[in-house]
Amino acid sequence: MEKTIRNIQDVYDMLDAEFRSAKQFWEPFYEDRSRPIPFFPNKPDENLVAHVNSGLLTGGKALELGCGPGRNAIYLTREGYQVDAYDLSETAIAWAKERANEEQLAVNFECRSVFELSPHAEYDLVYDSGCLHHLLPHQRIPYLEMIYSALRPGGYFGMTCFAPGFGGMGGPETVMDDWDVYREKSMKGGLAFTEEKLRYMLEEPFECVELRPMKTMNQEDAEFGIPILWVTLWKKRDA
Repeated sequence: MEKTIRNIQDVYDMLDAEFRSAKQFWEPFYEDRSRPIPFFPNKPDENLVAHVNSGLLTGGKALELGCGPGRNAIYLTREGYQVDAYDLSETAIAWAKERANEEQLAVNFECRSVFELSPHAEYDLVYDSGCLHHLLPHQRIPYLEMIYSALRPGGYFGMTCFAPGFGGMGGPETVMDDWDVYREKSMKGGLAFTEEKLRYMLEEPFECVELRPMKTMNQEDAEFGIPILWVTLWKKRDA
């Protein structure tokens, strides 16, 4: 049967089909563990550690989206959270499971797309370290709706994402217009966001707790931090 648009999911599917699938990129990305990728070492994000140490994040149940080799999920488990962590890459999930097993930690790592998830008021924390900026603009709609649904009342959504102005350091130099993504059929490695754009996308369903540049951490530090990223924390607003 010919392609017929009947509902919004059909529109999403049509737009998705114009781009290479994310799995095709991320599966080989994690195959060589010796590559000097800044977020390959088993170190949690500095902002996540800061919020736990300050007592703002106090435990419970956590969901990590795009967990990669598991560094943040493993940290949260050490800190007493019950963690469900998902990634598109089977290779990344296998690596994450190895790390958890080495520390004898029980983390629920699964290879699944975030768009396959439909949690409802299950989590005290949803965390995204670099997933949103790799989503196509139209994919943000179901993504953020899923996160809002996943959180319990008063729950937190923590995130890191590309800030503009760091083209020479591996991040985007400028903020790409969402419409240009579809005109050019490319996100050019990931989308940067201004503070204004982040607030525009998130302030209706969430209350901003923190929004700042990520602190630079050195190789010998126990946490991960590079200045090409925003770090931000949001609290779920009442319906």
